Parts: sequence; C-alpha cells; structure tokens
Amino acid sequence: MLFVSDNAAPVHPKVIEAIAEANHADIAYDGDAYSARLDGAFSELFERDVRVLWVTTGTAANCLALAALCPPYGAIVCHRDAHIEVDEAGAPGFFTGGAKLMLVDGAGAKVAPDGLAAACDRIRPDVHQVQPTTLSITNATEYGLSYRASEVAALGEIARARGLGFHMDGARLANALAFTGERPADVTWRAGVDALSFGFVKNGGLNAEALVLFRTDLADEIAVRRKRSGHLLSKGRFLAAQLLALLKDDLWLANAGAANDVARRIAAAASHRLLYPVEANELFLRVSAEEAAALRAQGFDFYDWGPGEIRLVASWDGQGESADRLAAAIAAL
Repeated sequence: MLFVSDNAAPVHPKVIEAIAEANHADIAYDGDAYSARLDGAFSELFERDVRVLWVTTGTAANCLALAALCPPYGAIVCHRDAHIEVDEAGAPGFFTGGAKLMLVDGAGAKVAPDGLAAACDRIRPDVHQVQPTTLSITNATEYGLSYRASEVAALGEIARARGLGFHMDGARLANALAFTGERPADVTWRAGVDALSFGFVKNGGLNAEALVLFRTDLADEIAVRRKRSGHLLSKGRFLAAQLLALLKDDLWLANAGAANDVARRIAAAASHRLLYPVEANELFLRVSAEEAAALRAQGFDFYDWGPGEIRLVASWDGQGESADRLAAAIAAL
C-alpha cells in the first residue's frame, strides 16, 4: 500500500489510450501534429499566448527554464527546502553553467516577500558578490502548502522591481489549484511568473512534463538547450499526446482533486499529528519510530521525514481501500 510518492501511481487509462492513438508515423522530434497543438491548448488554459515545450522530467523542466532566466554568474533565490536545492543533485548549477542558489527560509517552505527582499538586500551591488537574477518558488511547496495568487503576486512585484526573472516549479501545481480553486492564469503570469514547470507525471502522466513559457521570447533559446541537454526525443508525439489527453475536459484538475480528497480523508484521522495544514496531496505527521514501524508492519509504505516525522503522498487513482485502511490504522495508533 504505497504512500511513498505520487510518482508511484499508475498512468491514467486515457493517457495510455492517447499514446496508443499516437502510434503511427508522423514527423520526428517536435514537428508532429500533437506537438503542434500544445501552444494552442495551453494558451487556452492560461488565457494568453504561451509557448510550451515537452520534456521527460521535472528536473529538466525546472533547469532548462532557470538556465534561460539566470546567467552562469548569477544567483537563483529559492527556499532552503526547495526541490532544486534538495533533490536535483546539483542540476541547476549543471544546466546554468555555474549559477548559485541563494537560500532563504520561510514557514512551510514558502518564500515570503520580506525574506526575498532581505536576501537581495544582503548582497552588495559590486563585482565581489554573486548578484540575484532569478526567483524560483515551488507550488505546492515541499511541505504541501499552496500559494494563493495574492502571495505569488506579492513576490512578483518584488521580482519586477529588482529585475529578477520568476520561475515556478509546479510539479504539484494541479493539486494547489484544486485546493485553492483559483484560475491558472491568476497564480502564474498575472502574478508575474515568467516560466512554469507544469507537472503531469505525478498527476496521471507517464513521462511527459510541460515547460510553459509566458515570456515567449525564451522559447527559441530553451529549444536549443533542450536539444543540447539530450531532452529532445525523436518521437515527441508520444509526450505531447499525454499532455493533450490530460488537458482534455480538465482531466488534470479532476485527477488532482481526487488525490487531494484522499489526503483530506487521511488527515481527518490524523489531525492532532499534522505538522502542516493539508493543502494539496501531501501529509506530514508526527509519529514515533515505534508507530512508524507498526504502520509498516501493516503493509503501508511511506518516507521518514526526519526524527519523529513521516511523509504520506496521496495519488490521483484514490488508492482504493488502502486510504481508508491507512486512516483507520493512524487513528488506532
């Protein structure tokens, strides 16, 4: 009974169907009919013209965007617990050619406006210190908190005033939007975001993520960087088909809502153990080592997240009876 990660979830049947339907001859790389539809489909979702490139991983989506926004001699301001700092094996530095990550603190892994301003103010405007050029935030955060549009806009205002590019790691953006009910446009480009890594693998996809560019002038450079980094697949139509299938009839949002519902059901049985509010599909609980062992002995799998803490992640497929059994097991501890 896997609650380790939504990466472990099955692929949605409609995605499998879309891959099968795309299994015919077409132009290679991103010249196929499916890839040609991406800009229009995502432009409709975000209520403005955007450019979209498919990639196979969230790491590639994040770092290709950051490489275009931040020069090798610049700094990317992000939270201390951001995925690009903790879980990408130095990929931002690799893709950017040496850019530095400038780490800030904030409750629930959120970057706060005062924290961003203070981080920038600490840097002298001279050649002896690395200058901040880019802001990167994660929505939902590494602790499952969702940014509201007003929070992103407050950061975007500072970014514009200080000349910073603005990147959003949206590996679980679908879950954040399913929680807040806000429009995708309001929490991204209307709030100042230049580039978005829009996660689909965690939300029913197989191996396709969307790099959405609100600054469309970045697209040509990133297309070259995608090729140079080995992420231009020769049969890209199979990635584009997945993204289109999940966009159709807002399947991406329904899947995220289903995962969030599972998380809320479990949270109801563990309210006194919650370390953070449940605002997406992740739960962080206080449990002793003995209690964690008792849960594992019943067949539940999850991550330890520090002394006396565990992380549980719900998936789009609802996880059947497993979620109810886990809720009952937690309540019985």
